[in-house]
Amino acid sequence: MDVDAFVRDGFVKLEQAVPADVVDACVRLLWERIDPEPDDPRTWTEPVHWVGNMGQPPFEQAMNMPVLVDAMNTVIGPGRWHPRNEMGAFPLRFPHADEPDDAGWHIEGAYMPPGETSYWTNVHSSYRALLLLFLFTDVDEHTAPTRIRAGSHMDVPRVLLPYGETGASGEVLSPLVAAASAHRPTVLGTGRAGDVFVCHPFLVHAAQPNHGTRPRFLSQPCISPTDNHMLKPYEGSDSPIARTIRQALNGA
Repeated sequence: MDVDAFVRDGFVKLEQAVPADVVDACVRLLWERIDPEPDDPRTWTEPVHWVGNMGQPPFEQAMNMPVLVDAMNTVIGPGRWHPRNEMGAFPLRFPHADEPDDAGWHIEGAYMPPGETSYWTNVHSSYRALLLLFLFTDVDEHTAPTRIRAGSHMDVPRVLLPYGETGASGEVLSPLVAAASAHRPTVLGTGRAGDVFVCHPFLVHAAQPNHGTRPRFLSQPCISPTDNHMLKPYEGSDSPIARTIRQALNGA
């Protein structure tokens, strides 16, 4: 894994991290969870189908590929993250004339304070150590690649700092991180089925519509810290993520 690129850009793409047979098995299971048919575009009547956690053996195998385990140990630190045997949410994007309403620039939230209805983030990245993006279909510039602002992980800590340990909701933070990172170049998360993007928890990114001719299947699991690091995953750490957060705050 190219650690220097991760520190510079806030993400690294691991090509073919998941073998083709595992990808194919996962895709078959995803099609079984939705109404659209893979070979009948007439059934692709919605721009996005969301599928929840999938814990069948192919997804467990994909989550625990040795190259991914090594990457997470490298950027988070050994013993600081919880292995997963299932995957998080799957936004399955289909070619459609309607524009989705979830395509704004944002960072991922990780926890929901009592009485709130949306996910929040704080400067410690509590409850979230890392974001992964798994490509389960080939993704080109037309088939809804995730938009990534390279280097934006260095802009976000200063946005979060005034909110302290309490943090703030996505509704509050999204316009702020979008403005703070507007000067960053946009990179498209294109690749082949089986590629995985290892992303800094503060990386600013956005979805976009699928203007291609085939569906795009992607998963975006959260990697959680271990229990003793849940509230401050990077306190006392010298991992690449910890170093970038400290560096960004030192420049505040």
